[in-house]
Amino acid sequence: MLKTSASSDGGFTLLEMIIVMFLLVAMLGIVIPRVNLGEDLASTGRKFIGALRTLQGIAMSTQKPVKLYLDLDQNQYWAMSIEGKEEKPLPDAAWAMPRTLPDNIRLADASSGSVKRTAGRVDLMLYPNGRIDEAVLHLTDAGNNVLAIVVESATGAIRTSDERIEPQRLASIPDRVKPLLIPTATVAAGNQAGLLKP
Repeated sequence: MLKTSASSDGGFTLLEMIIVMFLLVAMLGIVIPRVNLGEDLASTGRKFIGALRTLQGIAMSTQKPVKLYLDLDQNQYWAMSIEGKEEKPLPDAAWAMPRTLPDNIRLADASSGSVKRTAGRVDLMLYPNGRIDEAVLHLTDAGNNVLAIVVESATGAIRTSDERIEPQRLASIPDRVKPLLIPTATVAAGNQAGLLKP
């Protein structure tokens, strides 16, 4: 006759329950710090890039340039449509009021072209052909973490980095080349006298 053992009847031992509890606590220790109920740099950066793409679409659909203003002191940004020499509100009602960055995120500096500012206002133009002015923006949080947003003018590409990116400086013209760039009086005089043919 076969005997069935009473110890194989269902249930968990105390050791098995302790191991499962330990694994659950370890998993929660990994997951909970990654859950952030507030705004963080990454989500704020994604929202800002989404706003740039929306404004780019508005400029292309209306065939009117859009100017994006960044106020570094107030931590705000807003956009206006350019019609001739006048600025008008955008047709999209979502842009009727300036947008403010979250309290724990700050627009540390912005560079447009060769101008870098840490205070005041910076503006970027978005053109009907899809082009955007070249820019480098740095967002920081309370822990001094950095998110760099780089807008490339030629391609319209927008990329991000978690390190500071300094804008490219224009290459200077070497001193030996500068005299070659200045028109000489003899060439100009010879051209006026008809000695040089166009």
